[in-house]
Amino acid sequence: MAAPSKTAHTPAPAGVEPVSPRGSEPIATILRRLRREAGFTLQELGDRCGLASSTLSKIENGQMSPTYDTILRVAGGLGLDMAELFTGKAPSDIGGRRTVTRSGQGVIRSTAQYSYEMLAAELSGKQFIPLLTTIDASSISDFPSLVRHSGEEFFYVLSGQVTLHTEHYAPTILNVGDSCYFDSSMGHACVSTGSEPAQILWICSRVVAPLTA
Repeated sequence: MAAPSKTAHTPAPAGVEPVSPRGSEPIATILRRLRREAGFTLQELGDRCGLASSTLSKIENGQMSPTYDTILRVAGGLGLDMAELFTGKAPSDIGGRRTVTRSGQGVIRSTAQYSYEMLAAELSGKQFIPLLTTIDASSISDFPSLVRHSGEEFFYVLSGQVTLHTEHYAPTILNVGDSCYFDSSMGHACVSTGSEPAQILWICSRVVAPLTA
């Protein structure tokens, strides 16, 4: 979320997620398998998570890369921990709540706007979700719309320059060492506005309530 970089991820114009050497199965394959194991049709899962069945079909067929919001919705609809959609396997609820993620060994998932490296993916039921993220988007026009979902989030700029767009505030520029905490239900999007893709440590609260549109 070595850290993700342009060399590790080259977004396809159609939004098709490439297979990552640290992502095991493509998320399209994981979603199809988990949906079938749960016994849901595309329409049934779509109704449960508030997504069109056509959207789920495109994701399962590698024609669309799911956003963070979509992953949250699908995990909720399947009744799974979000980490299971990232890794393709049920995380263990390790006693003592300790895990170490070595440098470059997180689980990589990519969208057209961001490359996420999920940290501590082995633990289920985490109270927050830590992501090392490279921001590939260079313009707000790279987003079909502002992203919104339940919860709160925080990010800290590790490298580059980030412009945070939100629906209630003017665009805000953040440089290395700057950070921001905000309500995730407010429309938002992060854009790299420096000479290279920015990298941030992004922490999102675990969503336990049903997601709404």
